[in-house]
Amino acid sequence: MKYWVPALIAGVLAAPAYAALNEGASAPLFTAQASLGGKEFTFTLADALKKGPVVVYFYPAAFTSGCTIEAHEFAEAMPAFASLGATVVGVSTDKIETLNKFSVSECQSKFPVAADTDHAIMKAYDAVLFMTWYADRTSYVIAPDGKIIYRYSALNPAKHVANTMAAVKAWSEKAGRDAHPVQ
Repeated sequence: MKYWVPALIAGVLAAPAYAALNEGASAPLFTAQASLGGKEFTFTLADALKKGPVVVYFYPAAFTSGCTIEAHEFAEAMPAFASLGATVVGVSTDKIETLNKFSVSECQSKFPVAADTDHAIMKAYDAVLFMTWYADRTSYVIAPDGKIIYRYSALNPAKHVANTMAAVKAWSEKAGRDAHPVQ
C-alpha cells in the first residue's frame, strides 16, 4: 500500500503540462460549435477578432450555481461590452444540446456559448480544472491582433465580469489614444 503514493505523484507529474497563456502571448485560434439564443452556429475566434476585442471565458458546467451566476452577470454587462466593440463567448465541455438551453435561459440570448466536448480549446488555453475533465473558471481578453491582454483565473465567479470589463476598457482607451495621437 505504501507504494501507491509515489506512483500517484509520478502519474500526476507525467500528465501533459499546458503552458500558461500570459499577457502578450498569442491566443490559440479556434472554431467550435456554439449556441446563441438556442440557435446553433459555428463560432470562429478569428472572425470575432475582426470586429474588436474578444472575451473568452471558460466555465466548468452549464446550470451549476457559479456558472449560472457568471452567465447572468455577463448577460447584464453585454450592452457595455458591445459599446466597446467587444465580443463575449463562454466555453465549456457541455454538449451543444445543453448549451442550446443554457444560451437562452442563463445567457439570456445575449452572447454565445461554445461546446468544447473534446477539451481541445480548454487545453490550448491552459483552462483545465486540476485533475478533472472540466474547464477551470478562467477568463481571457484578446485584442484584435490576437494577443492576450488579460487573464484571470478564480473558481469564484464574482470578479470575472468586472475584471474583463476593466481590461477591455483599458485596451479601448489605449487603442483610442494610439489611433488618434495628440499633436
